[in-house]
Amino acid sequence: MTAARHAAVAPTGGQAPTALVVDDQASARVRMTTILADAGWRVSTAGDAAEALEKARAERPSIIFMDIVMPGMDGYQACRKLAVDPLTRAIPVVFVSTKCQRADQVWARMQGGKALIGKPFSDAQVLDALRFAVR
Repeated sequence: MTAARHAAVAPTGGQAPTALVVDDQASARVRMTTILADAGWRVSTAGDAAEALEKARAERPSIIFMDIVMPGMDGYQACRKLAVDPLTRAIPVVFVSTKCQRADQVWARMQGGKALIGKPFSDAQVLDALRFAVR
């Protein structure tokens, strides 16, 4: 990742904004956290959707990267709950999933997501989604 690429999404001035990374796979959380932290973001993580809802209300992150397929509540259900909560409805959600066909992308947007990136994801995909979702 080039310095110019990081600079394109690095927060400016003041305290760094926070991204919430939600995934039931620890390796995916670590990978996403590394990419975002390297770009100058503070990162909070959750291992499931219920924990994500609690953290979103308490921390009010600037963006949420949400896995779709998780045990219990899935990412779509969590996104719909975030959308009706006055404390969280303005937080953009970027879905992250192995399901990334055109129909999946359309469905993700219908569920309230700003974007959908596929697994495995690259630094560039994460940073592009970040730039798109927080503009």
